[in-house]
Amino acid sequence: MDSSRPYDFDRMYDRRNTASYKWDQSARLFGREDVIPMWVADMDFPAPPEVVDALTARAAHGIYGYTIRPQSYYDAIMDWLSRRHNWNIRQEWITASPGVVAALSILVDVLTEPGDAVILQAPVYYPFYDVIRMNGRQVVNNALVEQDGKFVMNFGELEKQMAAGAKMILLCSPHNPGGRVWTEEELRRLGELALKYGVIIVSDEIHNDLVFKPHRHIPIASLSEELAMNTVTCIAPSKTFNLPGLQASNVIIPNPQFRHKYNLRLKALSLHMESYFGGHALETAYRHGEPWLEALLDYLRENLDALERFFAERLPECRVMRPEGTYLVWVDCRAITPDPAELKKLMFEEAGVAFSEGSVFGDEGRGFARINIACPRSLMLQGLERFAAAVDKRRRSARP
Repeated sequence: MDSSRPYDFDRMYDRRNTASYKWDQSARLFGREDVIPMWVADMDFPAPPEVVDALTARAAHGIYGYTIRPQSYYDAIMDWLSRRHNWNIRQEWITASPGVVAALSILVDVLTEPGDAVILQAPVYYPFYDVIRMNGRQVVNNALVEQDGKFVMNFGELEKQMAAGAKMILLCSPHNPGGRVWTEEELRRLGELALKYGVIIVSDEIHNDLVFKPHRHIPIASLSEELAMNTVTCIAPSKTFNLPGLQASNVIIPNPQFRHKYNLRLKALSLHMESYFGGHALETAYRHGEPWLEALLDYLRENLDALERFFAERLPECRVMRPEGTYLVWVDCRAITPDPAELKKLMFEEAGVAFSEGSVFGDEGRGFARINIACPRSLMLQGLERFAAAVDKRRRSARP
C-alpha cells in the first residue's frame, strides 16, 4: 500500500462464494469459471470504513425489525445534495425505492398510459428498454451522436419526437455507457423542449457523484422551478460507495401530483418500508464517506489513464471514449470484429474476460464493449492483457 494514500484500493479481495452477482455466475453466463468479470457496475473495493464499522455495530444489535427513516436520514440526503451538487431540496420531495430501476419502472407505469411513447437515448443502460416495453409503452430512440470523441444529443430529432407526442424521456445523467456529464447548456436545451411539448423528464442520476474534474454534475431539476415541477430524479449511494446489495435509493419528486401517484403505487406494492441496513449505510456514507470518495476518484482517474495507455500500446485499432464520469469505459472494438457474437466469443471463450458486450445497450453498441475499471489496477491490467493476448492469437492464426 502507498503510505501517502489513506485507502488501499490496490488490495485484492476474493469475492467468490459470497453469492456475488458479478463473481459467482461466470460458468453459467460465460462458460468458464476463471473469467475475470469487468461487466456489471459494482466495484471490487470495500465500502468506506465508516460504513463497514456502522453496519457491523448495527448487526451486533441482533434484532432486525421493521425500520423507519429518521429525520437524520433525510437531513443526510439534503445536506449531501446541497454540498456536492448545489441543489437545495425540500424534505417532502424525498421518497424511497428499493432500487433506481424499480423506481423507473413505477414512474413509467404511473405517469404515462399504455401505448404511450417514451424516449431514451441509445446506446443506453439496457434496463431502460425493459421498463418501457414491459409496461406496455413504446420505445422512441433519440440516438446519441458521436462528436469529437464524445456523445452529444441530437436535439433536432429530439424535438420532432417530442412534437410527435412522446409523453416521457428517460434521461441518463451522467450517461451510461458513454460517460458523458451533460453540460448546463445541454440540460437547459433538453428541459426547454420537454416543457414546450409537455414531456415528463425522469432523470436517472445514480452516477452523479462519480464525476472527474473539471466536469461537474448538474441535476436537471435544479436549473429552475419550472423544470423541477416537470422532473423526477432518481439517486442512490450505491454506485458512489459500492452499496448496491443494500438497496437504498431515493426518488426526488417536487411535483405533488407526480409524487402522490408514485407513492400510491409504492404502497400498493408494499415497497415503502426501509431496509434495516440500507438506510443506515446511506446516512453514514453521506455523512462520513466524502474523503473516501475523493480518494476513489483519484484512483479511478489513474486506472483510466492506465487503460488508455494500454490500448494505445497494445490495441491501437480500438478507440477509447474517455468518460467524463462513471467508472465505465466505452471502447470501439469494431476494427477487431463488428459482430456481437464474435466479440462475445473472443472475450468469454478465448480471452477469459467479461466486458459488457455493447449491443445490449442498443443496436448502436454493436462492436463496442463497456469496461468496468472499478477494481484494483493489477486486476484491470490482467483482464486487458487477456483480451489483447486473445486478439494477438487470432491475428497469428489468420496469417497465411
